[in-house]
Amino acid sequence: MGGLPALFTTIAALPISSCEDFDAVAALANYGVNASNFVTGGSRASIAGNPAENDLAARDESSGCKYACGTLSLLCHGSTAYAKSPAYHLKEAGYWSAFQAEVEPYCFFEPEDSVAVAVTILLSRLTQCPFAVKSGGHAAFANASNIEGGITINMARMNEVELSEDESVAKVGPGNTWYDVYTALEDRNLTVVGGRVADIGVGGLTLGGGVSFFSGLYGWACDNVKNYQVVTAQGVILDVNYDSQFDDLYYALRGGGNNFGVVTRFDLYTYPQGMMWGGSRVYLINETDTILNALVDYAYDAPLDPDAALIVAFAYAEQLGGYLIAADLEYAKPKASPPIFDAFQTASYISDTTKVVSLPDLTLEFNKSNPGGLRETYWTATYKVDRDLLQYMVKEYQTQTNKILDVAGLGPSFVLQIITTDELKHMARNGGNALGLSEAEEGPLLLLNIAFWWNSSADDERVLQTCQNILDNTVAYAAERDLAKEYRYMNYASQYQKVVPSYGAANHARLREIAKKYDPSGVFQRLQPGYFKLDGAPTEGRP
Repeated sequence: MGGLPALFTTIAALPISSCEDFDAVAALANYGVNASNFVTGGSRASIAGNPAENDLAARDESSGCKYACGTLSLLCHGSTAYAKSPAYHLKEAGYWSAFQAEVEPYCFFEPEDSVAVAVTILLSRLTQCPFAVKSGGHAAFANASNIEGGITINMARMNEVELSEDESVAKVGPGNTWYDVYTALEDRNLTVVGGRVADIGVGGLTLGGGVSFFSGLYGWACDNVKNYQVVTAQGVILDVNYDSQFDDLYYALRGGGNNFGVVTRFDLYTYPQGMMWGGSRVYLINETDTILNALVDYAYDAPLDPDAALIVAFAYAEQLGGYLIAADLEYAKPKASPPIFDAFQTASYISDTTKVVSLPDLTLEFNKSNPGGLRETYWTATYKVDRDLLQYMVKEYQTQTNKILDVAGLGPSFVLQIITTDELKHMARNGGNALGLSEAEEGPLLLLNIAFWWNSSADDERVLQTCQNILDNTVAYAAERDLAKEYRYMNYASQYQKVVPSYGAANHARLREIAKKYDPSGVFQRLQPGYFKLDGAPTEGRP
């Protein structure tokens, strides 16, 4: 849609709070878009004004979406796909989880720049057509980054990866997958702190926190963003960083999800990185005690060697004879079997893929254990590190999973990771992130990801209820022993979990105030209703 109109510089200079009495038609006109011909059952003031003042139940949402999608199609030829078209079906297939792929938006829109994103948000406000934003589309549950009957903004065309002149920062578009980013930087022997699975998108992972192979060295992805380019609810394009006048928004974007604006570029700190070492070792279930003891030892030894990263997963594989354990061992240097992993070396394993490898190739290996096109669910909780608790958790996972082993295509995983004290220290950088975790108060923490997949919708209720039972029982057991923590990691949470309130009362209140400042009309709460909002869970109740 070209560069910014001259009038836009005046709009961008206005205080954000001055936009509460908002006229979407006028804001669109500043981008050269004449939307004055949009007519609905109400006055111009009610259409263009505060969405909270409109009667959402009375309006014809489909007519608004027809106008919005039609306008986008005229403005950006070839970037809008409608139902039943080949392009539409191709975009539906671009979601990892079948739950997301089953959602049918009125149209998919692929912006090429921030201005096109701003126009889309303004058209949504004008027409009251709801929208969603898709980066990589790797969320498990429906409507996380897709929306029934609305506009799904697919960021795929915003896929630049550009280094600053001194190569200290990579400007990364949200349409990239992490494989794209790592491959683009590999020739310069550089990397950024990002995801571990090739096909995961930059946007969702970073806004939700972002655990990385390099988190012991540098922290989570959200703690390694120098600057966010953000489109606000008023269609204003901002550069948001710790040294800007928008430092409060910078804090909120570090783990606060999609509640504050649409991020159209992440400026990420770069770090030197060449070949590394990593892969998976698989053990029979009779090595449970050894592996859990090794996990606990790693939790406390990790600060001695921050180059290391570890994931321990329990899984059921009928073709391999039942329950197994996989230890994903990664090391930032090309050094095979570093001493911090000695316990995983001495335990008897039945397969081993560890090797000296490039980062992009390692993410491709992780991709194989995250197949797409299936029904997926994630659940999460956080605990203090404790051997007895871990033993109980693994037994409870097996007890509950045994009840549904007849489910077709079932792939039940129980994934354990450590939030190390080094990771917690990094969270305090540049004023701190929004997650509410503190190294001084927490010590190392245990992060759980219950990750199940299966084939048929007929089994949805049984699988979801099983995951709920595992979570409820392990949290209750931990709470009785003062081992349960409030924090819920956004990128692993289910649609039935409240994430933002789990950041603690003070952080939750601060995030609400920041949202009120930058989005007084609640655009990103109501017109972008998907994923984890400031209050409540995406789906109220239980499965």
